[in-house]
Amino acid sequence: TITAPGKIAVKTEKGDEELEAKDIIIATGARARDLPFAKADGKRIWTYRTAMTPPEMPTKLLVIGSGAIGIEFASFYNDMGADVTVVEMLDRIVPVEDEEISKFLEKSLKKQGMTIMTKAGIKAIDAGDKGVKAEIEDSKGNKETLDFSHVIVAVGIQPNIETIGLDQLGVQPDDRYHIKTDEYCRTNIEGIYAIGDCTAGPWLAHKASHEGVIAAETIAGGHPHTMDVNNIPGCTYCHPQIASVGLTEAKAKEAGHDVKVGKFPFIGNGKAIALGETEGFIKTVFDAKTGELLGAHMIGAEVTELIQGYTIGKSLETTEEDLMNTVFPHPTLSEMMHESVLDAYGRVLHM
Repeated sequence: TITAPGKIAVKTEKGDEELEAKDIIIATGARARDLPFAKADGKRIWTYRTAMTPPEMPTKLLVIGSGAIGIEFASFYNDMGADVTVVEMLDRIVPVEDEEISKFLEKSLKKQGMTIMTKAGIKAIDAGDKGVKAEIEDSKGNKETLDFSHVIVAVGIQPNIETIGLDQLGVQPDDRYHIKTDEYCRTNIEGIYAIGDCTAGPWLAHKASHEGVIAAETIAGGHPHTMDVNNIPGCTYCHPQIASVGLTEAKAKEAGHDVKVGKFPFIGNGKAIALGETEGFIKTVFDAKTGELLGAHMIGAEVTELIQGYTIGKSLETTEEDLMNTVFPHPTLSEMMHESVLDAYGRVLHM
């Protein structure tokens, strides 16, 4: 427990001990959030922890929630041969992604044999020794009870911050759950920093690691750089893969931008054809007035490797002219990144 700025009370086998430090970094992480009517038991109802080291292979799997974690496990177990159903309360899967990416992924997963239910909810879960009964309400309000062998609950995370003394210290929350920090990972209490999944999203390993660097640089008193969450790439390791950085087309328009949008399909790329990976596309979003790269969104083979090119571009405040004048190697998947930019300005070459 943090008892005061610079002081931590620790309970050990030898008794209570007090540690002192000029600065404290809170990095307590998070855990999977439970549904009140579907508490994880590690047997029939799993969180992502159990799903990574399962006691047995599910035969008929229900995944509740279609964010990155839910879709990754749904895709993995579907590839492994399980009969998979995904239930999402919102109107589309992977809802933080660009809408065109969501539609493409849903079509692809259904083609692979997965059942996708959007605008749907779980009304009740009854787990027994031999399986799980789930009452599901579909988008039209119809209720049906279906049998599954296992359930994965993927409805978000809960930060591990309840018992470390933050309320008594007056550390400000970001929302109902997470710690509020500034661009240098500082809380509102001097000398106390927070990084990773106990702070605001996106909740990604690479974001947490980078926050650790920023906090250390700030404490060391050098020349710390700031965290810009708009330049953090997101990767979803489903099949096909998803990767994105920056604003979606809809979010860019909501923010008041007049946008130019470019797209290029995998089927138009020689390397993708040679690899036998022709499913997917790359989409780029630019500010029509300034040429600023606002966002990039990809679905397809190895896009989690490609996205860093656009991430570097955004960090360097690149424009469409910089990207159009860049030479991309041939034959590579990265050529699609170039073509997508060219398409946004009516200059696409191979389509």
